[in-house]
Amino acid sequence: MADDLTRDGIENQGKGLGDQAKGRVRNTVGGITGDSSEQLKGKAEELKGKAQRKIGEKEVEADRDDR
Repeated sequence: MADDLTRDGIENQGKGLGDQAKGRVRNTVGGITGDSSEQLKGKAEELKGKAQRKIGEKEVEADRDDR
């Protein structure tokens, strides 16, 4: 079980970082083109990625605490 938490945590961290990066790019492109809708979507994607990354960090932390 503990190894599952670590693996899931690392996976969530990676996916979260990816979503954050995609969101940052989308936000920047929206800013350059003046598309406020695209900027908002980018900010939302960044926040989603940040939350997923934090969940992953907590999963890894919980696994360490169980050992």
